[in-house]
Amino acid sequence: MDRRLAMLGLLIVVALAGCGGGSSGGGSAPPPPPPPPGSGLDARPNNTSCLAPDRTTTTAASIRVARVFPALGFTSPVLAAQAPGDASRWFIVEQAGRVRVFDNVATVTVTSPFVDIVARVASGGETGLLGMAFDPGFASNGRVFLHYTRDNSGQLQSVLAAYTSVDDGATLDPASERILLTVDQPFNNHNGGHLAFGPDDMLYMALGDGGSGGDPNDNGQNRQTLLGKILRLDVSSGTDYSIPAGNRWAGNAHCPTGTGAAECPEIHAYGLRNPWRFSFDSGTGDLWVGDVGQNTWEEVDRIVAGGNYGWRFREGAHCFNPSSNCPTQSDGDALLDPDAEYGRNLGASVTGGYVYRGAGITALAGRYVFGDFISGRIFAHTPGSGVRAPDVLLDSALSISSFAEGEDGEIYVVDYGGGLYRIEDDGGGGSSTIPDLLSDSGCVSAADPTEPADGLIPYRPNAPFWSDGADKARWMALPNGQNVTVEADGDWQFPSGTVLVKNFALGTRLVETRLFMRHPDGVWAGYTYEWNDAQTEATRVVGGKRRNFGTQEWIYPSESECLQCHTAAAGRALGLETAQLNGELTYPQTGRTANQLATLDGIGVLSPPLGGAPATLPAYPDPGGAAGSTAERARAWLHTNCAGCHRPGGPTGSTQDLRFTTTLVETNACDVEPASGDLGIANARLIAPGEPARSVLLARAARRDATGMPPVGSALVDEAGVALLTDWIAGLSSCQ
Repeated sequence: MDRRLAMLGLLIVVALAGCGGGSSGGGSAPPPPPPPPGSGLDARPNNTSCLAPDRTTTTAASIRVARVFPALGFTSPVLAAQAPGDASRWFIVEQAGRVRVFDNVATVTVTSPFVDIVARVASGGETGLLGMAFDPGFASNGRVFLHYTRDNSGQLQSVLAAYTSVDDGATLDPASERILLTVDQPFNNHNGGHLAFGPDDMLYMALGDGGSGGDPNDNGQNRQTLLGKILRLDVSSGTDYSIPAGNRWAGNAHCPTGTGAAECPEIHAYGLRNPWRFSFDSGTGDLWVGDVGQNTWEEVDRIVAGGNYGWRFREGAHCFNPSSNCPTQSDGDALLDPDAEYGRNLGASVTGGYVYRGAGITALAGRYVFGDFISGRIFAHTPGSGVRAPDVLLDSALSISSFAEGEDGEIYVVDYGGGLYRIEDDGGGGSSTIPDLLSDSGCVSAADPTEPADGLIPYRPNAPFWSDGADKARWMALPNGQNVTVEADGDWQFPSGTVLVKNFALGTRLVETRLFMRHPDGVWAGYTYEWNDAQTEATRVVGGKRRNFGTQEWIYPSESECLQCHTAAAGRALGLETAQLNGELTYPQTGRTANQLATLDGIGVLSPPLGGAPATLPAYPDPGGAAGSTAERARAWLHTNCAGCHRPGGPTGSTQDLRFTTTLVETNACDVEPASGDLGIANARLIAPGEPARSVLLARAARRDATGMPPVGSALVDEAGVALLTDWIAGLSSCQ
């Protein structure tokens, strides 16, 4: 419906109401209160219909994830564990270099430090304290092994070190550190990091291929380096390691710094890209690993001694380098197929899990349960089934950094956002609370579903996200009595029950409506609806979809893809922050044009109130507008389109920080070599001042293949945005 016609109709109705049919008492109603000064709305709308319902799941397997120890929160946790034979405590490894311990009591409210080596750890992106393993004899010898990255005089290294408790296992003594092994890392990504003792009491250690993209040094296939390998070590002395019997190249000289003149005897398996979390099946002793893929395939491998798992010849079971007719063996070793694999439609970064041996979920008995860090999906694979595609158990909405197995055999999920969750039987499955029809959502007008319900508040960000050229209209629906919290950095946090609504139109045709909800349990989730040809109704799309409109392909994102962009690091709700909404909007309810901050402040939505003139507050420029310098508009484009992921705590392996307020030199992008592939660009930099042709950031924005940015949700390049970035980079003379 044309909004001008809608407003005209509204004015006519108001006029007619004023001309006839007074009240039964014959008097006129009191005049409404005047609108707040400078506000585009007269008052806060009454929202009784558009509210996020309880979150339920409908899955092939009847599972759910339940938060445990709800009073506790952790900072970038990457591992959870219990000590061997001791279910009384949990230990949480935080990436920065701390391990925290607490009692295994549901109502626990405090943790204590187990060990703190932050001063020794280089942390950020894929670096940090990445692994911990208790010695099988921990109860008597107090020994624990840590795997972390450090900066050794400018050289990044992976470190395996042993520590000992001097207080009967209550804490570890940092001064007791004994470094057993160091491996130089050529790049800052693909560090592997996991440690675990096998049923043979040997310590197993995972190392990635050394980083960058595509394994440029072919470390995965090089048996003279420890990179791209699973190692098997005898660390029973606690002060050094030896090569255990059974290692394939046990007679060769050690590779204590990561390289050797012959095959390294530490190697248990090779041909891996970035093994992220492995485990031993407590029932069979089999070793399972999740190996993170490059562009297309994520894989799960059942590891055999001395096995070659194919990287970089293959990604999963598919040719990678070369892209076709790749070998089936190398140096006489067959390239072993993965047991399970999945493509980018299901996720983008596998997190290895456990074979379920607990008693609580009968249907999972003997199945390998694992997940995906990016999509939040939890999968199950049946070993030996011959079926590589895993079953999707649950879209968890968590950033799954690790799984943990309790002493009771139950499986837990570590959320990088700060919580620990237990996988549980959901009692037979539930029914979805999300309606199949948009008209049943309570978020649209009952008379015309193309229009919002009365309780919604429109908004428009200054620097809009690129959405393949679609025109967008946006609204927020807040629970009555609940406000938006304005944080000190200008980001906004929304109360549970909030629904953010966005319509997408190609020309005059509505193609999609998205509902982004913060459910009553505080978890955000996204849902999308496809409009019919008659423009009378939209139907929910589950799992994503692609559809052509003329020559344009339109992508309806899956639930997990919504959360790939709406990251936890960015607070989930994108485009809703002080500097984004410090601009004018014409409000359809009143026809008035007013500043959005003044309006929201005036109707009492913001807490604490801004209390100042919008002119004194920051405002991002429109990248496609005339206001602001080229640099400001380019940085606004990057902030909106890239900084949801590329920021501290974001889900990428990059250390880039592309937020608008970050100085150019502190973005970790200017004159910095790309760590994840140079796209064939000679002497490449992420941003090469004055040289757009050498700038990988620009090249990624200008493509829509597996190396393009954004990685999901867009089929068309933002040509105007690319031109803006090109002009900005060309005009840079330095990073200052």
